Amino acid sequence: PYSNHFTLPRLPPRWQIGVLADVLEDLASELREVRVIEGSEAFIDASFARAKGGGPGVGLTKAGKGVKIMAIVDRCGLPLSVGTHSAQRHEARLVQLSLDLVFVDDLPENLVGDKAYDSDPLDADLRKQGVEMIAPHRKNRTRAKTQDGRRLRRYKRRWIVERFFAWIQWNRRVLIRWEYHAENFLGFVQLAALCLLLKPLYY
Repeated sequence: PYSNHFTLPRLPPRWQIGVLADVLEDLASELREVRVIEGSEAFIDASFARAKGGGPGVGLTKAGKGVKIMAIVDRCGLPLSVGTHSAQRHEARLVQLSLDLVFVDDLPENLVGDKAYDSDPLDADLRKQGVEMIAPHRKNRTRAKTQDGRRLRRYKRRWIVERFFAWIQWNRRVLIRWEYHAENFLGFVQLAALCLLLKPLYY
């Protein structure tokens, strides 16, 4: 429902990453109170960003040097959590880190992801926190299936998180990591997420 055309301003040096995180939390909490954000069902995914200049936190993959942008979004595509990590790290191992960075107080009851998140240990850990991981099984899975086919219908809406990445990657600073320092690139990702959270206030 929101336009994906917005200009990402330059990040002033005085704006530290902790400041942006606080602003994201305050704004997301406000949107949650007025029911613009609906966090009971959320979608998780990662997107690869090339790191042209290298630097800390960069991983080497078949696609080249880069980082992973991890995101959790609500059912409208509004960001609930964003983070950046080395591209070599497996997405299933980054789920807990992403949940730790959620902008609102409550964790989603249902978290929908792709086959990369098919992990029995991950499912067990999330259930202890009241989160149900919904992800289709990998083809090479050797253990018995654990997913309820009826709940897997939610997977059809996973395009919502893919649309989120399409929105933020309109920005050259987010599409490719030009920043040498990891915290600077994370700042631009957080700023892009902040721009999306501001959209409902003006449209």
